Amino acid sequence: MRILVVEDDVNLSRQLTDALKEAGYVVDQAFDGEEGHFLGDTEPYDAAILDIGLPVMDGISVVEKWRTDGRRMPVLMLTARDRWSDKVAGIDAGADDYVAKPFHVEEVLARVRALIRRAAGHASSELICGPVRLDTKASKASVDGMPLKLTSHEFRLLSYLMHHMGQVVSRTELVEHMYDQDFDRDSNTIEVFIGRLRKKLGVDLIETVRGLGYRMQAPTDVS
Repeated sequence: MRILVVEDDVNLSRQLTDALKEAGYVVDQAFDGEEGHFLGDTEPYDAAILDIGLPVMDGISVVEKWRTDGRRMPVLMLTARDRWSDKVAGIDAGADDYVAKPFHVEEVLARVRALIRRAAGHASSELICGPVRLDTKASKASVDGMPLKLTSHEFRLLSYLMHHMGQVVSRTELVEHMYDQDFDRDSNTIEVFIGRLRKKLGVDLIETVRGLGYRMQAPTDVS
């Protein structure tokens, strides 16, 4: 899962980015509204964390432009605690949720998890596909109750496929959501990770859809 953090406070941005990366996310950073708008408008993100008081272009304008341009990724707005009007303005502009400063990073992580789940149509923090369970809160996976030992890339791949169960996901889409902006992306590596993940799962849940990509679904769902 790939997250965009748009926050001009360097220390706060680093704190959020470190926590997100530790939780298994890929993170891109922007430090003003113009840069943030550009990244959100040109790169595919699973969610964005957006400060309302940004230089060059404020957060309200950024989210308004994203929505006008058809960008649908969930947006978590960071607002000042005593400015209820900012919260209302952010939601009305197209933000999906907000957190008031100062905040605990754990709350931001929980809200990001919830936004991504809801955007993919899931209500529970635990995703289930046949014998495979993915705990989005603890960033852990298991098969038939036995913990899976996954690398960070393998976990991101499994997480993205399980958030989009039943859907065909292209190799390009997987690459765009597994690596940050500066990573030397190669869609051929996805095939290698798919092979490793299949071997570790030990069950046939990831289908190759020739010419299109991959689809993960429980055996009983396969037509």
